[in-house]
Amino acid sequence: MVCVTLNFVVEKIAYRPLRNAPRLAPLITAMGMSLLLQTLAMIIWKPNPKPFPLLLPTTPIDLGGPVISVTQCLILGLTVVILASLMFLVNHTKLGRAMRATAENPKVAGLMGVKPDFIISTTFVIGAALAAVAGLMWAANYGTVQHTMGFMPGLKAFTAAVLGGIGNLAGAMVGGILLGLIEAIGAGYLGDLTGGVLGSHYADIFAFVALILVLTLRPSGLLGERVADRA
Repeated sequence: MVCVTLNFVVEKIAYRPLRNAPRLAPLITAMGMSLLLQTLAMIIWKPNPKPFPLLLPTTPIDLGGPVISVTQCLILGLTVVILASLMFLVNHTKLGRAMRATAENPKVAGLMGVKPDFIISTTFVIGAALAAVAGLMWAANYGTVQHTMGFMPGLKAFTAAVLGGIGNLAGAMVGGILLGLIEAIGAGYLGDLTGGVLGSHYADIFAFVALILVLTLRPSGLLGERVADRA
C-alpha cells in the first residue's frame, strides 16, 4: 500500500504535468525521480544493507544437477500466477481494453468515453503493486535489502521489455527468460574460455550487449510488431 500510494502521488506531481510534453521530458523525469527516491530511502534507512528475514526453509532441492531452493520455487510459481493474471486483465477485461486504447491514442480513447487520466493513474498503481511484489521476491532470494537494490533490476527489466517488444506482455516474459539465459551462459562459457576474465562478475555486460544488438538490428523487439508512423 505504501508503494501504491507513493506511485499515485508521483504520477500526479511528476508525470501528469508532462502529459503532452516531448517524450524526452518524461524519460528525464523518471531518472530524476529514481535518484530522488533512492536518496530519500538512503536518508531514512541509512546506506548499510539490512538483513531480510527468510521465512521459508533454505534447504536446497537437487534436480539431478541444478539446485533450487524453496524460496526460488515460490518466486517462479508466483511470477507465473502474476503474469497470467496481468495478461488476463489487459487482454480480457474492460479496464485492460481501456488501457490498450489509451496507450494507442489517448485523445480518441477520450472521445469513446474512456477517462485517460484515470486509466493512466490506475496503470501506475498496478505497476507500483507489481514492483513491490518484485522487490519482496528479490529480497527474499538474496536475504538483504538496500536503497539501490532496484536500480540494476530496473535496467534489466527495461532491457527485457525491449528485447521482447515494448508493450507486449508475453514478449517481456520471453525477453526476461532470454536475458537470464544470455547472462548465465555468457558468464559461464565465456568465463571458462577467457580463463575467468569474463566471469560471473561481468554478467551485466552480456545483458547490455544484447540490448545494443536488439536496438540496432530489431528496434521493435523479438515479438514486437513493426507499426508505421501515422500522419
